[in-house]
Amino acid sequence: MGRRIGCWLGLLSALLVGCSTKPDGPPAVAKPAPTAAVPKPAPTPPPAPTAISKSPGDPVLPPAPAVRTRAELELQAARRIAAANPNRVYMSKPPDVLLAVPVLQVELHADGRVKRIQVLRYPRQARDTVDLAIEAVHRAAPYGDVQRMPQPWMFVETFLFDAERRFKPRALD
Repeated sequence: MGRRIGCWLGLLSALLVGCSTKPDGPPAVAKPAPTAAVPKPAPTPPPAPTAISKSPGDPVLPPAPAVRTRAELELQAARRIAAANPNRVYMSKPPDVLLAVPVLQVELHADGRVKRIQVLRYPRQARDTVDLAIEAVHRAAPYGDVQRMPQPWMFVETFLFDAERRFKPRALD
């Protein structure tokens, strides 16, 4: 029993001595790893007003007035499409036989910029006229403030293409 007590006392004194000793020198302080300066991300540029770049030969349209009804929007959009595409439009009576008749549904942002275009009708022939119609819609944007109009802010336009791949917006027919 005396031996056990001696072992316990020896162990206890070793622990106390080990805890009471001071380390040599000042305590080590962990230095943070050097970090490289992280550049701030560049600000995101605002979205382009249209997907089609307007060439120098394209006419400059005046700002479109605000609209309140879908009928106003459809008529204003057809007029702007015709005005923005003077070399691609005919204003006479459509021919008896049309080359193609694509139909587009154009969804707008509140400020009249094009948000999305959905093709509602693809022509059976001359499918390239769909791309021509989409380009014409983008070229005529923006279509004016539509915030006072009930949502959804969209219009549907039918393009009447002749044999020379010129079109007439049906809303103007």
